[in-house]
Amino acid sequence: MWWRRTTGADGRGALWAVLAWAATRAVLLLALFGVWRYPGDDVRPDVAVIYHGWYEHLLTGSFPVGDVTWQYPPVAAAAFLAPALLPFLSYASAFYLLACAADALVFALLLRAARAPGGRLDGAWLWIVGVAVLGPIALARYDVMATAVAVAALLAVARYPRVAGVLAGIGAMVKVWPVLVLAGVARGRATRRVWGAAAATVAALGLVFLVFTRGAFAFLTEQRQRGIEIESLGALPFHVARYLGLWSGTSRLHYGSFEFLGPYVHTMSKLVLASTVLAFGWLVWWRLKARAFDQAVLYDAAFTAVLVFITTSRVISPQYLIWLLGLGGVCLAHRRTAQRLPIGLVLVACVFTVLEFPIGFGPVVRSNLPGIAVLLVRNGLLLVASVWACRQLWRGTSPPRTQAAQPRRVERVTA
Repeated sequence: MWWRRTTGADGRGALWAVLAWAATRAVLLLALFGVWRYPGDDVRPDVAVIYHGWYEHLLTGSFPVGDVTWQYPPVAAAAFLAPALLPFLSYASAFYLLACAADALVFALLLRAARAPGGRLDGAWLWIVGVAVLGPIALARYDVMATAVAVAALLAVARYPRVAGVLAGIGAMVKVWPVLVLAGVARGRATRRVWGAAAATVAALGLVFLVFTRGAFAFLTEQRQRGIEIESLGALPFHVARYLGLWSGTSRLHYGSFEFLGPYVHTMSKLVLASTVLAFGWLVWWRLKARAFDQAVLYDAAFTAVLVFITTSRVISPQYLIWLLGLGGVCLAHRRTAQRLPIGLVLVACVFTVLEFPIGFGPVVRSNLPGIAVLLVRNGLLLVASVWACRQLWRGTSPPRTQAAQPRRVERVTA
């Protein structure tokens, strides 16, 4: 099983992991290249149509201003322009192979982490199994590329703090959330070096894009009228009310995803945003109160911060779980992680994510009972995982007077 304690020194275990990764990714690529059909909705049009359209627009030196489906920081353009590196392939084929290369990078980083003293192959196996469970969508979205940057940044913190800060800054300019991997950096000199490098990177990249491109930051003001995405936690009351005939709103494609529009949606949007603010307020409070910052805490805090961000978001797209698989893999590569249960819940949530998209998206869009049931289980798993992750993070780093029975985590990550 993926959670078994397999040592990184076991060469045979690493070989089996490599073979499993190669086999599962071959199956995913064959589905994307049309050799066999994955059940449910086709996940490929986003790359072949939307990403390719952005690619052609970005080549002009301008961002897709006015395109409501463009919702990304400016460095994300690099992911959509990258297929130009393989001009002998179609845009979609090149993108899938480059996404697979990013997937391989994450896998290689987790294998390397397993070789450290006390390391485990658990993280690599989580990545193998989790991405395989999510299916072809894992290689048909650019989230795997952002995850590769985030994982590299997190693993670099202890030995190369400034490099970690630069990578986190680049990640933030790719898809914002990678900067959260720095949530558990030890206070003091380490924080100043890592966060300073991240801030400088964001500022430098932002200045370059402001000077040399057009519309790089227009995405910040173009989503003010978003509704509630139908797969999010905040959408569940509308699904139930719609199924019972108690709500007169509708679901339709809006800002690049299916959202609920109608009475009380704006109010729910505010409540969801408030929950995000409260969750991150708790993370700040935890950081102020924490008394132990070892390597396991660094990894656990990164996973917890991103998990909370996803659970409380008004958009939960299936590919978001790739982020958690990458960070969860880093946690499991360390023998003293306290996040095994939340990570296990996330892996189970991947199964139900596939059942709602792409396999059963029709019932979700129509708020039919099967769709509601799958969403209820998936989002319930993420909610329980979030609460448990926060609990474990607090218990593992709380002041000594409340932690007499838990002597773990006494060393600090020095930078």
